[in-house]
Amino acid sequence: MNSSISFWNRSAARYAQRPIADQNAYLRKIALTQKYLNPEMDVLEFGCGTGSTALIHAPRVRSYLATDASPRMIDIARKRKTEKSADNLRFVVATLDDMQHRQQAFDAILGLNILHLLRDPEQAIYQAFSMLKPGGVFVSNTACLQDTRPYLRPVALLARMLRMAPYVKFLSRQQLEHQLVRAGFQIQYRWVPETSRDVYFLIAQKPK
Repeated sequence: MNSSISFWNRSAARYAQRPIADQNAYLRKIALTQKYLNPEMDVLEFGCGTGSTALIHAPRVRSYLATDASPRMIDIARKRKTEKSADNLRFVVATLDDMQHRQQAFDAILGLNILHLLRDPEQAIYQAFSMLKPGGVFVSNTACLQDTRPYLRPVALLARMLRMAPYVKFLSRQQLEHQLVRAGFQIQYRWVPETSRDVYFLIAQKPK
């Protein structure tokens, strides 16, 4: 099993209990995303973790497919779903690679706190582009540590070698935007929260 998946399996229960670091920023991201959602939409969220955001957005769309590579994360998400009325929401153990046959199948794709955890985030961006319908939106929330904490690179490498942390890609905001544009996206919204300069929230659209 991929070492990062093993890490998230081990961390799932603790992750589920961890409070949101910046509640105000989280609520703003929810509100910004929901401006682009409507009841006729089919939505995919990859790297959904324990499903908190999926449970919030699902009632606003026609269908919501939330995936994560960690089976234990999905187990927790499914248990959370039983406490809600969300018949249009499915939680599935899968990677974006597993879903790429769904060409032009979604009106919106969410990749929240996940691109910097992938070895090839640009490939994921291209896959998201191909899976979106024309006019579809891609919402991402990404740690761009190359801009804010490049000195942590050796620390991150050591932590991963000691199985104390997952793989982390040190991206910059400029690099991330260039990858989105190269894939064909048009950037619609950019935001760096004042309380968490590491994070870059972007909404991009596939041309109609």
